[in-house]
Amino acid sequence: MTDVLLAGGRVVDPATGTDRIADVLVRDGRVAEVRPRSDAAAPGGPDGAGGEAAAGPIVVDVTGRIVGPGFVDLHSHVHSIAGQRLQAMDGVTTALDLEMGLMPVDRAYARAADEGRPLNHGFSASWTMARAAVLSGRTSDADPFGDLDILNDRAWLGDSTPAQLDRWIGLLEDELAQGALGIGVLMGYAPRTDPAEFRAVAQLAAAAGAPTFTHVREIVEADPTTPIDGTLEVARAAMDFGGAAHHCHVNSTSRRHVDRTLGTIEAARTGGAAVTVEAYPYGAGTTGIGAAFLAPEALGAWDLTPQNLVLVADQERIRDEAHLRHVRATDPGALVIVEFLDERDERDAALLRQSLAFPDSIVASDAMHVTWPDGSTDTRAWPLPPGGQTHPRTAGTFARSIRMMVREHGLWTWSEAFRRCSYLPARILDGVAPAATRKGRLSPGADADIVVIDPTRITDRATYLDSTRPSQGVEHLLVNGCFVVRDGAIVEGSFPGRGLRGEPR
Repeated sequence: MTDVLLAGGRVVDPATGTDRIADVLVRDGRVAEVRPRSDAAAPGGPDGAGGEAAAGPIVVDVTGRIVGPGFVDLHSHVHSIAGQRLQAMDGVTTALDLEMGLMPVDRAYARAADEGRPLNHGFSASWTMARAAVLSGRTSDADPFGDLDILNDRAWLGDSTPAQLDRWIGLLEDELAQGALGIGVLMGYAPRTDPAEFRAVAQLAAAAGAPTFTHVREIVEADPTTPIDGTLEVARAAMDFGGAAHHCHVNSTSRRHVDRTLGTIEAARTGGAAVTVEAYPYGAGTTGIGAAFLAPEALGAWDLTPQNLVLVADQERIRDEAHLRHVRATDPGALVIVEFLDERDERDAALLRQSLAFPDSIVASDAMHVTWPDGSTDTRAWPLPPGGQTHPRTAGTFARSIRMMVREHGLWTWSEAFRRCSYLPARILDGVAPAATRKGRLSPGADADIVVIDPTRITDRATYLDSTRPSQGVEHLLVNGCFVVRDGAIVEGSFPGRGLRGEPR
């Protein structure tokens, strides 16, 4: 592995709060040195144009660029080379599926290693598939594309008997022992289940020193009959059991009730609960159309109609209730865009910014895989072949967040942007995966997961109708010291991503 010297950039390390002009030397997959800019590395010095100097490192002139730790995405359902390349162009160096997870995790890590990945990756233990294994007799092969049809399987949506609860809690415990990075809980997809079951999961996670990552059940404003308010449920369990609880995409589960849900989280934090929160900067989400909260009778709680749903595969808008029922019955795993906020309305746009600006709120994408008309979900070809569809957050979440919060509204400094996109998400995993302590930092000894950004050009380009357009402004991206993006382009033969695994305690 050749040494790399990133010369003369504005180096931002959110771990130490430093922001200075410096050179970064990368050696053997780690940051070897961060030092004052040297004359030899300045433009016009040896290999200032980015070539390879004799008996020395590859020197890349990054004058005028921002150099920081690569982004750590806690919420990515991308399990493909194609999707990870889009995320790489968005500045991501580590993409983790922690809200849903995969089962068995051992198989998930093995498959990623066999196929090769541009980015670091990791998985939580899947609450959904553990329950489905016991309540529905469902066998899972860590298949991220095939498991989505479970969302409309009525058998796993009910309460567990005590014996069933013991069995699937045991499966989750086994998954943690195999290196799962916590427990992913899709409570929003089984919103009527007994709250005692969630408390059993939270108690297990706390005892194992592992976080929970929860898509919360309905909040009281949406469903006054909910067994418990979703945000309160997560906060109360963290308080009672002393575990770490992560609240996924607060923007989409709260919609126009962000003030109240963020207030609940803040009160829990003040009381000592370890509750973290994430958001993404879009007014529409994506999920399987078979989700319980997309049933025709449930849409009214969120002021939605069937026309607020758009099928990802062919961009067809759901016409009416009959059309919705038909698709849910015949293809429950079909990905659909859900328009829950109007980004063109300044009041709704302000709610998105509020979610991102909340103290210590983390940026996470909820990225989805790319699907082509022939049903394929991956390719090694770059640029991506035409016709692929996904949610634009797969390609643009981090660049869009920086554009909004740093460039346009001045709500974050660059140091704060890296703290929320890199440092804070990595810290959630420190207790369960000691290797995470080397991520989200830019100091000697840190993993050489590094992004180099042009601060004048960074922006998202993906839209709902043209969802696979890569972001612009990420000039270089190194993963474990290897270039995945070089001079603004994907390095096609580069697959340096490694699995980030938990260590049983």
